[in-house]
Amino acid sequence: RKNTKRVPSFRKLLRTSQIKLDNKLKNKQYKQKSAAKKYRKEQKKLREAVRDAISRKPFPLEECKKKQVARKWEEKEEEDALPLDMMDEDDLKLMEDLAQRASFLTRDLSSNEPVHVKKRKHESVIEKYEKVPRRLQTEPEKELIHLLPIKDKSGIIPQAVEKPVVNVAHDEEEDTEDMEEAEDFNEEPLPVLTPEEMAAQRRQKLQERKMHIAALASAILSEPDSNIKKLKELRAMLMEQDPNVAVIVRKLVMVSLMEIFKDIAPSYKIRPLTEAEKATKVKKETQKLREFEEGLVSQYKFYLENLEQTIKDWKQRKLKKSNVISLKAYKGLAEVAVKCLCELLVALPHFNFHNNIIVLIVPLMNDPSKMISELCVEAVKKLFKQDKLGYASLGVVKVISGLVRGRNYDVRPEVLKVFLHLRIKEVELQKDSEDIAPKKKFMTYKEKRKNLSRMQRKWRKAEEKLERELLEAEASESKEKKLKLHTETLNIVFVTYFRILKKAQKSPLLPAVLEGLAKFAHLINVEFFDDLLIVLHSLIASGDLSYRESLHCVLSAFHILSGQGDVLNIDPMKFYTHLYKTLFSLHAGGTNEDIGIVLQCLDVMFAKRRKQVSQQRALAFLKRLSILALHVLPNSSVGILATNRIFMQTFPKMDLLLDNESQGSGVYLPELDEPEHCNAQNTALWELHLLQRHYHPTVQKFASHLIAGAPTEGSGALPLDLSQRSATELFETYCMKGMTFNPPVASVTPRRKDTFLQTDSFVDEELNKQLQQHISETVPHKPLDFAKHLKESSLA
Repeated sequence: RKNTKRVPSFRKLLRTSQIKLDNKLKNKQYKQKSAAKKYRKEQKKLREAVRDAISRKPFPLEECKKKQVARKWEEKEEEDALPLDMMDEDDLKLMEDLAQRASFLTRDLSSNEPVHVKKRKHESVIEKYEKVPRRLQTEPEKELIHLLPIKDKSGIIPQAVEKPVVNVAHDEEEDTEDMEEAEDFNEEPLPVLTPEEMAAQRRQKLQERKMHIAALASAILSEPDSNIKKLKELRAMLMEQDPNVAVIVRKLVMVSLMEIFKDIAPSYKIRPLTEAEKATKVKKETQKLREFEEGLVSQYKFYLENLEQTIKDWKQRKLKKSNVISLKAYKGLAEVAVKCLCELLVALPHFNFHNNIIVLIVPLMNDPSKMISELCVEAVKKLFKQDKLGYASLGVVKVISGLVRGRNYDVRPEVLKVFLHLRIKEVELQKDSEDIAPKKKFMTYKEKRKNLSRMQRKWRKAEEKLERELLEAEASESKEKKLKLHTETLNIVFVTYFRILKKAQKSPLLPAVLEGLAKFAHLINVEFFDDLLIVLHSLIASGDLSYRESLHCVLSAFHILSGQGDVLNIDPMKFYTHLYKTLFSLHAGGTNEDIGIVLQCLDVMFAKRRKQVSQQRALAFLKRLSILALHVLPNSSVGILATNRIFMQTFPKMDLLLDNESQGSGVYLPELDEPEHCNAQNTALWELHLLQRHYHPTVQKFASHLIAGAPTEGSGALPLDLSQRSATELFETYCMKGMTFNPPVASVTPRRKDTFLQTDSFVDEELNKQLQQHISETVPHKPLDFAKHLKESSLA
């Protein structure tokens, strides 16, 4: 018979497959539930039966009941018995004997004993119960190890072997015996060593540990792939327990591991493998590389955890009970741990756990210990200077911002001063990505059809595709990433600065904030310019700032105005006036570092804003700076005269001050604080003639150059090494911090004794003899009695 049932279509299978699967799942779950329910019932019944068997106790028979039953039977027998006179004597004796024997009539039916069991007169029921064992003494089941079966003619014969059982009690006995032997051995008195022998023993132990560390380190460095497990052995030496060499060994292991990780760490970040990647089969070389990377990351993680724990124990003044190192020695360990972390921070910014190192190092920048804080600050500065892309810098800036805010701005100024070392020169200033990405012109379709053949068009298409991929992969992507990272970093820096300006204006962090604003002010968004200039002016007007902080305010204001602030209609006259008024407040001694900031301010205020500066203002500053050059150290005088040179070359009619004739009406008022109204055009630069006689040769050269009108060529021109340097560079070049004179003073050769003296010719021979005799004589020194002379003078 032909099967007429139609095969379901694929669509129908798709439509109904889920329902079938659900039904199958429900049936399976129902069967499992019913089986579990049945199993639970059986277990419950079994437990109840066991409970009943345990709780059931045989009660002893009461004699009174026996007597009552016996009486009842006697009465009944008497009623039913035949008259004795009708029975023979033999039958009567037989009946009495039967009555005395135990029968099923007189027997207690509650007992479970068989009928023909002999009675034990002196054994009670309770004693019987006590003799019954309460639990079955079953031997422990032996575990079997199933082996491969044997096939015979008769069939398959299964094979199994008993698993050997470890005799725990025997092992414990052996351990106790070993412990007793060790205690007996320890009870023996140790030999007393002299200090020399103890020192020699310590040196020997230390030498052994050093050789072991060196052997492990050289093995790891020679073949890192195959000897990665030795890292664990070397790291285990961080827990050295010998109190004589523990501190030195731990320090050596910390430094050795740090150098090893710097050498063998790859130049990329190792990511953990996914489950799918672990399941796939790979080549032996790839598997070996994976094992090496996994072992390296795990050991690096444990090493960093050990360093962190060492620092935490020292910070919290905690010592473990089993520790063999004193609290005083822990400080040295913590310092070595911090050094290792700083080295890894700078050397491995691309490797795993770099953010964890940043989180450890940044709070230590604010540590009370000066040494540790300086180590961390220097490490962060190095990281900022060498970070080209900006990932590491962004991570550090985020942590520093959180630290400053979390400590309520109560941190050391050095923490914020590290922002000055950021390598940020440009940011995204609301530009489109098309403007940032490098553009390359490609031919249109019409141009290709017109100028190229079919084969050429095919090749050109492939070349353009490759060029686009290269542009996306290299130039545009890297530049866009860099700009985004720099923009985000600078935003966090400015948010930190603005918070301090708003909430903590009297904080010791203010100088660092103003210095940072002065450096990055040209990158601030134009929207904040008005508010920021108002804040800076209010800070200067308040009078709470130090002289250096007020200079930073002026420098920040002019950096803002010299960048994007050119388009703003803001008059910075109040900042010019403030700087002109406070020029004479500069320190003329060794602490003249503020001169460098003044030179920067003058460069931004006059050289970069020459079109916005009037002639009267430039003349007033030129005269006051010339007066100032007489009072400061040589390097400051050189910097100020270099600035005056720029004034005379930048602004016209500055040579008015080289002439004695007055221009216009009025007299120069040097004490007036307004540069526009002090009539500086009616004075002369007479200070240059004094500076021509200065003891420093470079100051003499600059003074002569300015008197000649600051020419660019000719006899009065400066040499190239002086003319091509800025004022700030000259100030730093001729600095006298190292107590050295620049240029060095020529050494004077001592005069020989046998040389002819011109004065000897004018002295008579006899007089010369008397002089030589008087010089050669030794005059005895008598003590001076001032009191005696005072008394004599008073009496007179």
